Amino acid sequence: MVTSDQRRRQLAREKYARQQQRRAEAQRKSRRNTVIASSLAVVLAAGLAVWASVALTGDDKNDTKSDSAASASGTPSAEPTPSGQPEPAMSIDQKATYTMALKTNVGDIKVTMDAAKAPHTVNSFKHLADKKYFDGTKCHRLTTSGIFVLQCGDPKGDGTGGPGYSIPDENLNGLGKAGQDGSVTFPKGTVAMANAGPNTGGSQFFLVYKDTKLPPNYTPFGTFDADGLKVVEDVAKAGVQGGAGDGAPQKAVTIEKATVAKK
Repeated sequence: MVTSDQRRRQLAREKYARQQQRRAEAQRKSRRNTVIASSLAVVLAAGLAVWASVALTGDDKNDTKSDSAASASGTPSAEPTPSGQPEPAMSIDQKATYTMALKTNVGDIKVTMDAAKAPHTVNSFKHLADKKYFDGTKCHRLTTSGIFVLQCGDPKGDGTGGPGYSIPDENLNGLGKAGQDGSVTFPKGTVAMANAGPNTGGSQFFLVYKDTKLPPNYTPFGTFDADGLKVVEDVAKAGVQGGAGDGAPQKAVTIEKATVAKK
C-alpha cells in the first residue's frame, strides 16, 4: 500500500520533472523555430538508437549466442534525457568530500564522493538530493553476468528517466589507463555514472558489487562502504527477475531517502 508520505514524494518528483521539461522546451523554442527543432529531434533519435545498439553489442561478431549473452550483460547505459535545461549552478566546495546516504528498504548504503575529481557530478547529486529527487525511486537494473552492477537513480524506474539536463564526464582516467582490451577494472565498491554516450550523464548511477571490466567511459565519482556492499551483494544473490543475467532485481530495491552532506 502506498503511504501518504510516499505519494507526496512521488507528486513532488513528478512536479519537478514537469518543471524541468517545460523550461527545456521554452529554451529550445526560443533558440530555433519548430520546424528545425522537430528535424533535429528526429536525427538525434535515430543517431542515439544506432549508438545504443552498438554499445550493447558483444565483442564476438561471429557468434550469435555470444552476442546475445553480451547484450544481456550490456553496459551501464541510460536513455538520454532532454538537455536544454542547464546543469545546476556550482554550489559545493570543490575541495571537500561529500557523503551520500541512501536509505533503502533492504539496508543503508553510504557513498563517499570526491568533489575535487568529479565536481559537476557531486554538485548535481547534492542539487537533486536536496530536492528529494531520489526519494521513493527504484533501483531498476541488476546485472549478474559479464558486468556486476546495481543501477539506480531513475525516477521512472525503467531506465528512461532523468533530471532534464546533462552533466559532463569527469575523472575518466581515475581508475587507470585502458588495457589492450580497451577496458579498465571498476573495483567492487565503486560508484559511477551511467550514460547514453559522451557527456550525457543525468541522475542514473551504478554500484559495482564485484570487480567489473568496462571501457573508461563512465565517471567514477565515489565509493560505498562495506555495509552497503553487503546490501548490494545480497540483492545480487537473489538474482534477476526471470532468471536472466540483466534486468530488474528479484529482490526489489527502493531508495526511501537520499541525502548529500559535506563530510
